Order: sequence, then C-alpha cells, then structure tokens
Amino acid sequence: MQSLLPGLHLQFNVPWKSVTTLGVGAKIPVLAEPDDDIQLSELLKYCHQNAIPVFVLGEGSNVIGSDRPMPGIVIRLSKNDFKRIKISHVHVTAGAGVSLYNLIKTCAEAGLGGAAPLAGIPGTVGGSVRMNAGSRGVCMGGIVEELCGFDYMGNHWKGSGKDIKWDYRRTSIPEDVIILAAICKFDKSQPAVEKEKIRNELQWRRDSYPSGRSAGCVFRNPVSELSAGKLIDLSGGKNLSSGDAVVSDKHANFLINRGRSAEKDFIDLMLKVRSVVADSTGIYISPEVRFANPESSKLLSSGIKPPRIALLKGGTSSERDVSLTSGKFVAEALRNAGYDVEEIDVKKPEVLPAMKKADAVFPVLHGGFGENGDIQKALEDAGISYVGCDSKSCRIAIDKIASKKLMVETGVPTADFAILTRDRKALPPNLKVPVVVKPPTEGSTVGISIVFNEKDLDKAFDTAFKYSANEILVEQYIKGTEVTVGVLGGEPLPLVEIRYPGETYDYDAKYTHQQGETLYFCPPDSVPSDVQEKAQEAALKFFNAIKARDLLRVDMIIRKTDNAIFVLEANNIPGFTDSSLFPKAAKASGLSFVELCAKLAKMALSRKK
Repeated sequence: MQSLLPGLHLQFNVPWKSVTTLGVGAKIPVLAEPDDDIQLSELLKYCHQNAIPVFVLGEGSNVIGSDRPMPGIVIRLSKNDFKRIKISHVHVTAGAGVSLYNLIKTCAEAGLGGAAPLAGIPGTVGGSVRMNAGSRGVCMGGIVEELCGFDYMGNHWKGSGKDIKWDYRRTSIPEDVIILAAICKFDKSQPAVEKEKIRNELQWRRDSYPSGRSAGCVFRNPVSELSAGKLIDLSGGKNLSSGDAVVSDKHANFLINRGRSAEKDFIDLMLKVRSVVADSTGIYISPEVRFANPESSKLLSSGIKPPRIALLKGGTSSERDVSLTSGKFVAEALRNAGYDVEEIDVKKPEVLPAMKKADAVFPVLHGGFGENGDIQKALEDAGISYVGCDSKSCRIAIDKIASKKLMVETGVPTADFAILTRDRKALPPNLKVPVVVKPPTEGSTVGISIVFNEKDLDKAFDTAFKYSANEILVEQYIKGTEVTVGVLGGEPLPLVEIRYPGETYDYDAKYTHQQGETLYFCPPDSVPSDVQEKAQEAALKFFNAIKARDLLRVDMIIRKTDNAIFVLEANNIPGFTDSSLFPKAAKASGLSFVELCAKLAKMALSRKK
C-alpha cells in the first residue's frame, strides 16, 4: 500500500482508546489519514481491488472499538481540506472532518446562526450528516444544501439536501458512500447572540449528560418524542453493569467505561439493557452507536431477536378505508418499536401462510369479519396468538343488540331500547322520539340515524335495514356529553370528551370534517371528576361482562341534566389513526402511540403457545 500510494499517512497498532471517546477495544492494525480527496479516491480503489474492508472514523464519539484486530483498515479524514471551513454569505462549506463545535463556533463568529444546539454534539460533519445528528429540535438535515463524497470504489458521489430523505437518526444516503464535505445554509445573526446560545447549549449538556468515557447515547430513540433513556430508566436498567461497563445513573442511555472495559463488556451490557426494556415495555431498542467490528453488530442483533408480527388490515367491510389507514399507523409504530412487521391486506377470514410464520398477529380490521369474531376464530383454530378480544367476546361487542341485552343482565347502565324487525317496525310504549336507529353490527356510525320527528322514522328504518337483514336497534336518545372510555389490559384509560359540530358523532365528524372540526378533550373539562370515575367503572364492568382482553373502547353518554351515565356500545378493534380516540386516551395516560402498540403486541406474545 505504501509503495503504490506514496505520501499516504499510515499509523500502525493505534490503540482504540486514543481515537474514540469510549476508549474500549485493542489496537487498530492500520489507520490511514489521506491528505486530500485524490489520495482518498486512490486508497478506496486500492482497497476495493484487493477486497480490503474499510471503516471510516470521525471524532470517534459514537464508536465501539474492537477487541480483536480489524480485518481491514480504518480511514480518518483529519487533514487539510477535510478540516477546513469556507464561508460565502450564508452558505458554509465544511469538510467531513470538521467538528460540529468548530463549525457552529466559526459560523457564530462570522454572524451566522440558527443551529446552536448542534455545537454540543461531539461529532464531525461527515458522521453527523450520515446519521442526521440533532439536538433540541435542530438536525443536520435542516441545514444541509449539498453533499459530495466517494463510494467505496472511489467513484464520485453527490447529493442535494432536498432530495435526501432525512429521518430521525437515519438518512437515505447510500451505505457505501463516504461524505467528503457539506454545503450548509445558516441564518444571519449577531455574533454575541450566537455565542451566548452556544455557551447555554454546552452548559445544558454538562448539566444533562454524565461525565466519564462514553460513546454518547447508545440506543436510538424509537421516535423523537420517546426517549430510549426513559425506557431504560423505567425498565430498571440503571442498576445494570458488565465488567467495568455500567449504565449511568445520571442518564440511562449512556454506558460508561469505568476504566478497564472491553468491547465484550459493552456488548454484554447492551444485551442486558435491550432485554430489560423488551421484557418491561415490549419495545426492542436498536443501537445508535457503530461497531468497528461488524461481527459485534451481528452478535447484538442476534442476541435478542425482535418478534415477527403479521398485521392484518383492509377487509371488505364499509370501514375498509379506515382500516387501511389504521393499519399503516400501527405498522409504522411497531417497526419503530423494533418489530419485524409484515402487512397483509386481508380479503376473507382465513389463515394465510404469513400468519402461521409470525410470532403473533395484530388485527386492525374494522367491521365485518375483522370484528365479528370470524378472523379471531380462524386464528384460534390454527393455534395462533393474536392481539385483542377472543372470538366469543368479539361476537358480543360488535353486536349492539347482544351488547344491550348483556348490559341489562349485568347491571351496566344503558338507555331504554327496542329490537325491531322488518315485519314489526312500530315503536314500543317505552320509547318516544327522539330516538337513535342503528344497524346492529356496523361501526363508524354507518347506517345510524337520529330521529326527532315521527314522520322520519320509516326513512331511518330503511337506512338501518340496508346494513342488516333481520333486526335493527332503536334506542332512546339521550341529550348529553358524549365520551368514550378505553380499557387497556384491564385498566381504564382517561375519558375522551367528544364535541362534534352536528347532531351526532358520525362519519363526517370522525374523518372528513365537512361540517366543521370535532374537538376532543382528554380528560374532559366539563365532566366532574367523580362522574369520570363512575364512567371508568361502567366501562370496566362491561369489559369484564363480555370477558374482553387486551383492549376495548366503550362509548357512552353523560346526561346533561343529572350526569347519569348511559353506555351505548363497545368497539373491540377501535380506530388506530392519528385522530382516533383510543390512542388519544392512552397518550393522556402517559403512553405514546409506539408504547401502546408495543404493549398490545407484548400481550399477544405472552399468550403464545
């Protein structure tokens, strides 16, 4: 290599502790530091032609060194143009080896700002761009205009910031691309103002993060609003250690090298941390740090393998579109929680090969065979574990008539009602308009009418019978506050109060909003706390009456005149969109959407035979 690439700066047997912030690992056999992009291109071509693996190193702030000698070479961009900053108006060209602190500080001195939180990140431009590093609402993707680099074969690569997909701690930059430089755009600012912001950010980091040798945050947050550190802390991970590697008692996402840690200690500790978080929350956190040894990364992944989930969506009911949307949200949440998810658009209640291969099935099928127990019965017969109520509970929950009868039998408060047939449509003496006319097995208020005048009864009956062959339900209309109470794992969630623009919480109020926006209050601001508790008790009573499990959403009306509670119906597979009620209630109880979906998956997995 030295004979073919004269002038290339090489170091041999360099200790990992001298080039990484964590300081674990033995020695790097060969560390190459090219002078410029031409020399780097020649080096990459040489390595490619000779099948020599390369590992690119920046500041070494998120790197776990290797206990064993590297099978290839480590490349560090630490010389000449790789460390230079060039300012032109509001655009700044920074080499890949420039530290973020120097970039933000130099820009501040030149009267450029808007990215002060990046100054405290202990990384270089190259590595920070690749992982879309960020802090306190500012990410690299927000300032990058242009990028240039090489692929591992030494060929030129360039990319535009607007064409790159910037996700949380990941980008669409190809894996085999080494960033050489970035052109970033900043805002005009006052030097004194930006310098003060930088000082504040550095002080915030000193106050928030532990001292000692570490690789920074070890695990990626499942989503930006859900901290891996919080998950580790709540799961009891702060008391974990392995050898001289310990979880910080100040910030649980920092693993500290107390002095003599080896790579093996950190792998063992990371496995312990992943295990306690998975056992406690059902979330499989993934590493944010990089391993110099690719085998170590494989060892961590294989140590705790995330379950495979078959997510069922679509169906053939009138709620198909809503199911497809819900399924999309749940699949994304489960993937963010670390699960291997296969989405299946189901057209009939049958068990497909993908369901048999899965560790558990997550039905997000609204209405029809998705909620009436058919798909659940098929899964039960096949011995497959799944999320949600069993088939018997489903058959009761989806049937408003069966639910009403059970409410009466078990003392769950509900409004007076009657069951009408095509041959017997007259209202009984116990009911007077206004009444609510409902088909018994539809969701999303499909086929429901509120009748305020007797002359409109026949039209309402005809509408309901479009969705029911034999019977419909007529219920006394109760004027009051509409609320819903979710029950998760046998525990009631906070109430959600629903204020809709029309007469009823219909499809438009839920999804299309043509009559105006529907407002949600969780917890309600117009329902006394003692009444909220009684509503939760009523929801839990019905949950137990139908022998539900995992989740159930119970809808009810609280009468305005006396705060009396009337349970309307229940939904065993409630909506799971961003505007759905069950997730709103879970969030109010402290569970993010990712945590909610992971918790439900964990319940199903716990029943796996």
